[in-house]
Amino acid sequence: MAEVDDTSGLPASLATAWGLRERPAKGPKPGLSLERIVAEAVAVAAAEGVEAVSMGRVAKALGVSTMSLYRYVGAKDELYVLMQEAVTPPPPEPLPGESWRTRLEVWARAQRAVFHDNLWMLRIQISGPPASPRWVEWMEHGLTALEDTGLDEGTKLGVLMLVGGFVRNEATVMSDIDAAIRARGQSPDAFLRDYSRRLTALTSPERHPGVTRVLESGALQAADGPDTEFDFGLTLVLDGIGALVERRGHP
Repeated sequence: MAEVDDTSGLPASLATAWGLRERPAKGPKPGLSLERIVAEAVAVAAAEGVEAVSMGRVAKALGVSTMSLYRYVGAKDELYVLMQEAVTPPPPEPLPGESWRTRLEVWARAQRAVFHDNLWMLRIQISGPPASPRWVEWMEHGLTALEDTGLDEGTKLGVLMLVGGFVRNEATVMSDIDAAIRARGQSPDAFLRDYSRRLTALTSPERHPGVTRVLESGALQAADGPDTEFDFGLTLVLDGIGALVERRGHP
């Protein structure tokens, strides 16, 4: 069970992220601070994956005892929240006169860039809606992008969940595929050619007519650009939201 801050009643991770918990005036070792602990944890996650992050691992890298870290961070889950806050930049500011669609597209692409710059974030289990300062700020900007659509507030939240979910899923899938290709020591084109040959050997026109048509079309023979699938999917998602705005909103 997550540790709860006695003063605010919030989970300790959120109380710390929002600056509602008192921090030690001095650490047990000169120079030790919450910022240094979080920065070292981020460095470990970036180099070895978030699975490698532990209080003991971070303490060893900082040259302190594990127990000394608990004066600043109550648990690893709390550390995860602070790590994500540390690497997440503010959301992009909209330009005057931009449409809801342009603003939401910029929002989605900027969020994707955060994930691609910090792929370890995708391995942290989602435990609830956005509640840390930075991600609440991102939610605010996303809702503001939809303020002129005429959609009700519940629908706006649903739109943000749809777009944010698409962004996160695409980043996760593409990073997994990229990792698999790198592990094989192949280029993306070679990986797809091998996959095409494997499918050709395993399928038949009688049992898999749709797959056969794709194979015969050559669509799997060469890799597209790194953003092609994202651009395609985001366009479809925004088209669907546009239809919703026309049907239920009052732009």
